[in-house]
Amino acid sequence: MYTKKVYKAMDMARWTRYETFLFFAIITVVVGLYYFFELSWLKIPWTPVALIGTAVAFVIGFQNNSAYGRIWEARKIWGGIVNTSRTFGMFLQDMVTNEHASVKLSKEELHDEIKTFTYRHIAWMTALRHAMRISQPWETVVYEKTNKEWSKMVHPPEWNSTVEEDLKPYLSEKDLEYVDGKNNKQTALLYLQSHHLRRLKENGTVWEFSFLQLEGVLEELFALQGKSERIKNFPYPRHFATLNHYFMWIFVLILPLSIVPQFAELGQEMSTNHPIVGDLFLCLSIPFYVAVAWVFHTMERIGRTGENPFEGSANDVPISTMARGIEIDLRQNLGESNDEIPKQFPVVYDTQM
Repeated sequence: MYTKKVYKAMDMARWTRYETFLFFAIITVVVGLYYFFELSWLKIPWTPVALIGTAVAFVIGFQNNSAYGRIWEARKIWGGIVNTSRTFGMFLQDMVTNEHASVKLSKEELHDEIKTFTYRHIAWMTALRHAMRISQPWETVVYEKTNKEWSKMVHPPEWNSTVEEDLKPYLSEKDLEYVDGKNNKQTALLYLQSHHLRRLKENGTVWEFSFLQLEGVLEELFALQGKSERIKNFPYPRHFATLNHYFMWIFVLILPLSIVPQFAELGQEMSTNHPIVGDLFLCLSIPFYVAVAWVFHTMERIGRTGENPFEGSANDVPISTMARGIEIDLRQNLGESNDEIPKQFPVVYDTQM
């Protein structure tokens, strides 16, 4: 456990290394101006800097709370998809029967009907996760330099294939042709499920009460899909995100003009009794400034990273892993062997996608 914490800290330091070097350069320039050119007039009182820092801290806290709320809501939605999918699979196996059928189906035919529903549901999850991975104009976190480096090592499986390719194993040619002509493929698939249920209800393979139960499950899937699409298609308000980013940088850039003079004054006071220490005390402002600037910037960046929980970053809700897990459960309960079922997406660098 201790080793993992060390690795996580190293990953965080690597993730923010470019900004850390920038902070080091900024404070070094200001310290150099004070030490070599004695520009003691180049300073700002602590009061306005403290006020700005307090405001920035509040706004960053609000942003992080909002971002976490979006992530947690997305996780609950996909948790609901997991539970509802399992319920749907159970209902299909127990409600698609010959008990009230006007024309009896063979055991193999009943199994094929259940399999068609199950595979079409897996196709629905596949279409939904692909829709969640489509890049939106406001999703820019993955284009930052260190995030691009990370994406080369770990990225969602949807980036390696198209939705059409991933739907083929689960749909008949007729269903695939119908879905291909629709912009919202996941909605089209739920429509197909409902139409299929109606046909089975009309010939008695699905009892009327069972039909209502299964339609209720489809209604719940529609609701969960809509909630997921709402988070994807409605960004964290841009004026909050943009202004917060600018406010943070204003604070970080003016902070040296207060912290360096403060360390310079303390050094002058110490130089009477400890001239060497007093002369070099100004240099201590470098690590202190870097630490403060790093904390503010990193917290703001964490908030930005969590704004869009389906963007494809390492901190996203692992919808691909969750969807594949449901697929494995459903297909195992159909009686398929592990050789027929695709493997779970691998965990790379302790990251699920």
